[in-house]
Amino acid sequence: MRRDFADFWNLLWEAALLVCAAFALLNAYAPPQDLPWKPLDLDRPIGRATATKVAAFDLPRAATPEQVAAPTEACMRLLREAGVQVERAPDRDDGGFCQVRGAVRIVGGATPLAPAGVVMQCPLALRYVLWDRQVLQPAARDVLGSPVARVENFGTYSCRRIYGSTDTGDRPSEHARANALDVAAVTLADGRRVSVKADWAGQGPAGAEGGRFLKRVGQGGCRLFSNVLTPEYNAAHADHLHLDAAPRGVCG
Repeated sequence: MRRDFADFWNLLWEAALLVCAAFALLNAYAPPQDLPWKPLDLDRPIGRATATKVAAFDLPRAATPEQVAAPTEACMRLLREAGVQVERAPDRDDGGFCQVRGAVRIVGGATPLAPAGVVMQCPLALRYVLWDRQVLQPAARDVLGSPVARVENFGTYSCRRIYGSTDTGDRPSEHARANALDVAAVTLADGRRVSVKADWAGQGPAGAEGGRFLKRVGQGGCRLFSNVLTPEYNAAHADHLHLDAAPRGVCG
């Protein structure tokens, strides 16, 4: 019986050594963006663990001021370490579900938004910078042969329910928390403009490449944003891409 017990512990010890060796190899050679215990790096490609790492900065809907401060500071610090100029914006409370907490404004180090100065929750800013660096700009260079100079948008904050509904049974929009960005068009460095409304179908001024580019950046956004709503989702999104960071969502 003692022999069986000793053999059992030897087996456990060998198994533990194998697990440790496997972990060491994984930690040393696997891409950091695929490993949840590695810190988030905004300059690395989007990996299997990237969305989970970003979600760690998300604030609870009913977060207290104390619960907001530390994650927002950490989020801003990460942005600054990645070369993004970001400033804290005043939080906002318009009553009911229209409350913006952990608000920031990107002022440099990322593709400019136009109009400028839009306020968003800090984790949405992380997602925007990742989308900009790892999806938007590579797609523009690959498909259109020119980088994006600015991203035209319809804003982030709007105190309303989804689709502007007045039905109290409909859920609040993520725009009511500045947790969504509506992208209408991009202007390229060479002066061309690609518009969701005109070019999504690939038959507008930007041609087939414009439609291919817009679909690629929308699909790429699904790896970072909870909801990516496009003209194919419904008529309300015929002229923009809706990108948000809701707790759950769909890629449309």
